[in-house]
Amino acid sequence: MTAPATTEKTSRTLVATDRLTKYFPIRRGFFARSAKVVRAVDGVSIKVRRGETLGLVGESGCGKSTLGRLMLRLIEPTVGRIVYDGRDIVPLSQSQLRPLRRKMQIIFQDPYSSLNPRMTVRDIVGEAIRIHKLASGKLEEEQRIAELLTKVGLRAEAMNRYPHEFSGGQRQRIGIARALAVQPEFIVCDEPISALDVSIQAQIVNLLQDLQDELGVAYLFISHDLNIVEHVAHRVAVMYLGKIVEQGDSPSLYARAHHPYTRALLSAVPVADPTHKRLHVLLEGDVPSPIDPPSGCAFHPRCPRAIKGTCDQQAPMLAEIQLGSGHKVACWNPHTEEPVVERDSRMTPAP
Repeated sequence: MTAPATTEKTSRTLVATDRLTKYFPIRRGFFARSAKVVRAVDGVSIKVRRGETLGLVGESGCGKSTLGRLMLRLIEPTVGRIVYDGRDIVPLSQSQLRPLRRKMQIIFQDPYSSLNPRMTVRDIVGEAIRIHKLASGKLEEEQRIAELLTKVGLRAEAMNRYPHEFSGGQRQRIGIARALAVQPEFIVCDEPISALDVSIQAQIVNLLQDLQDELGVAYLFISHDLNIVEHVAHRVAVMYLGKIVEQGDSPSLYARAHHPYTRALLSAVPVADPTHKRLHVLLEGDVPSPIDPPSGCAFHPRCPRAIKGTCDQQAPMLAEIQLGSGHKVACWNPHTEEPVVERDSRMTPAP
């Protein structure tokens, strides 16, 4: 796997969110006076350009998958905007949204549960083709399915079999073929390799990159594996407790992470070579509850650089660390000194 290069095709924004928010109400009893809420996504503004991969990383439960589903409007937002190709899709009804559905697809995390065991591969991949009337008849539909299966590395005769007859990696290839069936422009990859054997993960990642090069599709690549994201993503956004705390170009963020949380995530990346020095950051405490998040910066109870009276009182805005750099951080006391970094996909101790 090689890191993707930023090209001219990745300059135009395809999909963007503006202060996108999703609160899930929780009622604790029939006589409860008011409902508490889970702040799953809390005012997120990000953008994905045409033909690029935006990596979205963070600990489990931080809201990554919810954000991905919100961007496809599989979940309705509480407030905020989702702008697809210059058009706000939040006010659209389901009938108005239907023509856009074929442009936005998702690859699910678990290839075992995301495929209907009672349907053949022909029906699984061909269902969207029939719904959107992309084939003139049975023969053309079968030809399209065969081409899609070949494109993702399966044989055409696989269309006559059922999901249980395939391995995990093959099932994920079927899921990718299903997503590609309607010729989408944007695909949310929701931890597409986390349920697969390590030996298969690189194959699926390479397949996704090859498809992007060939078809120009844009990805939101959700993952907790920072090593994989480094190789896949043009840009990376780091999420903590429903908010984006840092984002920037992949080389910049991995070489010079400014937010203490980002540096902690990077320090947890396994190092194959024991002779390599690395960044050591130990976080204390647990992730706060999204039902009752801390005041000010949500990360301040665990942050070794928290400033009393500021970080615990005021929430920082996501802003460029240096004007024009595109590298943004939401922190009152970020790491701004030059880190001592020896990059071979590994971090070294920083001051």
